[in-house]
Parts: sequence; C-alpha cells; structure tokens
Amino acid sequence: MGKIEIEPFRMDYLEDYFNAFTEEITKYQWPDPFESLEEAKDLLQSFLDEAEHGETILLSVISEEGKFVGSSEIHGLSEVCPEVGVWIKASEWNKGYAYEALKVALDRARDKYGKTEFFYEADVRNIGSMKLLRKFADDYEIIDQGIEKMTTDSGKELELQGFVLKAVK
Repeated sequence: MGKIEIEPFRMDYLEDYFNAFTEEITKYQWPDPFESLEEAKDLLQSFLDEAEHGETILLSVISEEGKFVGSSEIHGLSEVCPEVGVWIKASEWNKGYAYEALKVALDRARDKYGKTEFFYEADVRNIGSMKLLRKFADDYEIIDQGIEKMTTDSGKELELQGFVLKAVK
C-alpha cells in the first residue's frame, strides 16, 4: 500500500472530487453524480460551512503522488450517533485507502468531539463497504440496525443496511 495523506478538504480538490464521484461510485448510494461543477461546489461548500461550525468532518484522501483519490466524512457531530461515510475513486480501490481514511475521521471525532457511537450505512450488495465495516471489529462493537429497501429520487433501488459502531476501547 502506498503512503497517503488524510487532510481537511480544500476547494482546491473540487474538480477532482467532481470528476471522481461517478456512476460507479454512487451505484449503491443515495446521492447521484453531480450534474455540474457548480452543484458540487455548492454541496461541498455547505459541508465546509458545517465543518467550520463543528457539525461535520470532511477529509480528503491524497495519494503519494499528491492526487485527490476520495474523501471521508462524518455528519451530525452534534448528535449522539453521527453518520460516517467514505468513498475512494474506482481506480484506487482495494489499496486500504478507505479504511485509513475512515479511521482518521473516526479518531478525530472521538478525540476532538468525544464521540463514541457512529452510524454506518451501506447497500448489502456493496461488498467493499461491507468488508470495510468488518475491519473495525476490534475497536468497535458493530450493531446491526436492519435493512431498509428504498428508491432514490433518481430511481435507484437500494437495500441499505445500517450499523451502529460503538467504541469498545
């Protein structure tokens, strides 16, 4: 595995984020790819505004070569059980980046905000996301919240399985 950097998201990565957030990435997610760079900018700016107010953690995953390869985030830091997410561009899958990125986000939420429970949700057909969850089994009790079938606004049919990750250490 190459060395990566996990750092706060900066708008310098807007185009890279926009270009990498593809149909393949969003296949099993509620969001769809952005329709325009402006739409991506607006959403990411809202996340940055939330981060400034201590409500969100938004991190960039940067490759050894200095390229943006994905992000990890935690939303709802004022809640008891904030929601976590991570995505890595398809060409960089299976390199351990998602685990590293999500671990940094979780550690930050624990250290800076005192959070010990997190909500993780993935489509049951997203094998990578399900495997990723299991990598946290030593540090978190993983509590199954059941499966919810739903159809997104754009017509994607999802089978989302929620989990609560409860810190054991």
